[in-house]
Amino acid sequence: MAYYINLFSPATYEAFSNSDKSLSGFMENKRSIAKNLGPGDKLICYVTKLSRWIGVMEINSLLFENDKPIYLPVNDPYTLRFKINPAVWLPFEQGIPITDDRSFNHLSFTSTLPAGSNTWTVHLRSNLRRLKDEDGAYLEKILLQQQSAPVTYTLTDADQKKIDTSVTALQTTGAIELTIPEREDPVILSNQPIPKESIRIQAKLAEIGEKMGFSIWLPKADRQRVLEHWHTADNSLLETLPLNYVNAVLKTIENIDVLWISRNMIVRAFEVEHTTSVYSGILRMADLMALQPNMNVKLHIVAPQERRDKVFQEITRPVFSFMEHGPMKNTCTYLSYESVLLIAEDKHLASLKPTVLDEYDESAPES
Repeated sequence: MAYYINLFSPATYEAFSNSDKSLSGFMENKRSIAKNLGPGDKLICYVTKLSRWIGVMEINSLLFENDKPIYLPVNDPYTLRFKINPAVWLPFEQGIPITDDRSFNHLSFTSTLPAGSNTWTVHLRSNLRRLKDEDGAYLEKILLQQQSAPVTYTLTDADQKKIDTSVTALQTTGAIELTIPEREDPVILSNQPIPKESIRIQAKLAEIGEKMGFSIWLPKADRQRVLEHWHTADNSLLETLPLNYVNAVLKTIENIDVLWISRNMIVRAFEVEHTTSVYSGILRMADLMALQPNMNVKLHIVAPQERRDKVFQEITRPVFSFMEHGPMKNTCTYLSYESVLLIAEDKHLASLKPTVLDEYDESAPES
């Protein structure tokens, strides 16, 4: 048995509460983790925006797929499903705030933090991240206690506004024609000063990929700056892309900030925010998918934590919702600078698979 995080927005919490509570669903980009879960594993449920622990679910099946809506009236993206038994499911006002002493002082990723620190948020930004056994068992215990002897944590006006905004948000239903604007000229962009922090993150992504055994591609305009921070092994950095695509596709691929490549296939693609806007990085990913819709690549926008909401705002633009390969928010995820640095510190990178990123990346939440 293992414990995993199951994230809900206030809107998906309400939708699940109004269902028969027999199924929990996840997006396609969590398949690599979800396929390892099975009967007996437990989901510790957490509501974003309110930052409250809200429930415990025991998984009663292996992973299966079904597109009958659970959370949305139509086009529900949570098609990877498990049958579950909700052992605990609390109303909002009884959810245990993570900052409450019952939680904060007892979890491995919060108890040692200085007062006022919110770095714990990196641990609660991605669905199906595995909890340490002791953390999962403790949260299960206090949530069961809360269900049998509830304590009320009054919702503030700000909390209620977050709930109302999430639940009543309009869902885009009309189809629009996708027109991708011209990308900025990468040569011009390369002449602009790039913050050192983003170059270091670009180097860390290259280093992580190299340690995992991948060949690395960097745009030629960035190489000199990145190599000041990344001391690559021989033959790891590619001089040419070993890909068989038409020139228009190759030109787009060549300007993506970091690529991990194995056996002439792109495994992961990263756009690191720097002098370009978040929007331009997503456009580059959209260009790639529009030109080659059958390409099966994990896409990541990498940006500081304070830019997280901006990334999601751009990923969920209507123009990216009706692409041939499906909405961009189902394909492209957010990865924080902080998460990249945490992954880079792992001493066992050489024995890890790239799916370790799936424990840290975040999909755009439903409104």
